[in-house]
Amino acid sequence: MTLRWTYAFVDRPAAVFGPACDFWTAATGTRLSELRGDQGEFVTLLPESGDACVKVQGVAEGPGGAHLDFAVEDVTGFVKEARRAGAGMVSEHGGWAVLRSPAGQLFCAVPWHGESLRPPAVRGTRLDQVCLDIPPSLYDAEVAFWSALLPEWASLPGSLPEFHVVKPPAGLPIRILLQRLGEERPSSAHLDLACTDIDAARTAHEELGATLVYRGTHWRVMRDPAGGLYCLTGRDPRTGGLPA
Repeated sequence: MTLRWTYAFVDRPAAVFGPACDFWTAATGTRLSELRGDQGEFVTLLPESGDACVKVQGVAEGPGGAHLDFAVEDVTGFVKEARRAGAGMVSEHGGWAVLRSPAGQLFCAVPWHGESLRPPAVRGTRLDQVCLDIPPSLYDAEVAFWSALLPEWASLPGSLPEFHVVKPPAGLPIRILLQRLGEERPSSAHLDLACTDIDAARTAHEELGATLVYRGTHWRVMRDPAGGLYCLTGRDPRTGGLPA
């Protein structure tokens, strides 16, 4: 099983699919691919250079959030490894599959189509992380699951006790951050952007229609025009890590 590429999915309700696409293309300096899916519910954000690593989905039910796609050489083999690590099968679609982590996080196994070149940062920002928000009772099992599923990735404690980072090898565009929630509630996921200057990024995103929800020490929680939460974080857009 060889994992070749990663995608971050922006999941938003189908009713606000258009505003979500407008905002995230502007925020990431990309353009839309042709729509795909039975209802035109999938689209890829195409960068000016490098290979795409962000997609948008219009979901029929619920508020949306985010999820990961893993592009692999052998989808069947990856699915077997995921299930051995503790994932549940949700659905198979003739060449790709939807799975569920022990904490309930959806993710997909999809065929690799030769993606290899990470796109550049845009105006000092890079969408480079999917944060999984996990209730305390499931957190340890979720950390163990992702560490087992991705043995070639670095699995290490984060900057605060409630964080754990699963960091990909050099060249892969999307990291995983696990966050232990302070209360028992269903797990969810959101997107994180690494920013050279988080307040400059906040201003730029507000000009595109986003709103500030919460101001943290080294992060800003934002709401996009489609109602989805995401974070601007004070990490290095090149490495994904915190400044020295």
